[in-house]
Amino acid sequence: MPKRFSTARGREFGDGLRAAIAATGMTSRKIAEIVDWQEAKLSDLINGKGGATELELALLLGACRTPSDEREHLQKLFRATNVKGWLQEHGAAEPILPRTLVQHEAIAKTLVSWLPLLVHGMLQIPDYARAVIAANANVPEDEVEERVNARVARQEALRPGLKATFYLHESVLRTPVGGEEVMRAQLEYLVKVSMRQYVVIRVLPTSIGAHAGHAGGFNLMRFHKIEPVVFVESENASLIIESPLPIKSYDAVVESLARTALDEEQSRSLIKDIIG
Repeated sequence: MPKRFSTARGREFGDGLRAAIAATGMTSRKIAEIVDWQEAKLSDLINGKGGATELELALLLGACRTPSDEREHLQKLFRATNVKGWLQEHGAAEPILPRTLVQHEAIAKTLVSWLPLLVHGMLQIPDYARAVIAANANVPEDEVEERVNARVARQEALRPGLKATFYLHESVLRTPVGGEEVMRAQLEYLVKVSMRQYVVIRVLPTSIGAHAGHAGGFNLMRFHKIEPVVFVESENASLIIESPLPIKSYDAVVESLARTALDEEQSRSLIKDIIG
């Protein structure tokens, strides 16, 4: 069955509009009556089929009493719901809860991650996450605990319905983030979580030298009903890649990493050896 055409912007717009309607405590039919629409018109708008103007959207969000920041966000998305590729600039630091990434993690069928410098957020124990977040030059001190809690909450997406493969460089395992005790606990957790049938952890050993992942980390996700997406995270921006040709480029990187990395059992043994 072919994947349906949609974009990250369009999906976020639809999800945001559903949430705005739900927040009123009224049904879609009632909201449609308030703005003098047919319910089908509201359904089409939510599901990316258009049929409304920007002014009509503004009236709808006004009827929902949507907060101003969310209203502005949805109106901005509405103007580009069919545009693939999205550079999200976050300001000084990434959001406490990266909305678009979290929404896609929740519906992904498969996740392949390559991170050359740290353990993936889905695999971080709280003390490791705290050390990483506190070391960030742009995170306010009074936000550290909130960010730790948000990162831990995101780990609920690591579930049996998601087949997740994590590629890590050996240097990540040997960097004592948070100190020796915290790092030992983190490595022990990696061994434990790697035993789950839906989690694969594979290590690129330092001895291999150059490899296909030198361009930097990424998360490649595939879904049941929509096309693949790649997320590339930087200090204060996220790049969401959706076009087929760039996706194929990341597929090629993953194929090379798969040939180069230790297999699951070898990776688990290396982690145990590092623990000592």
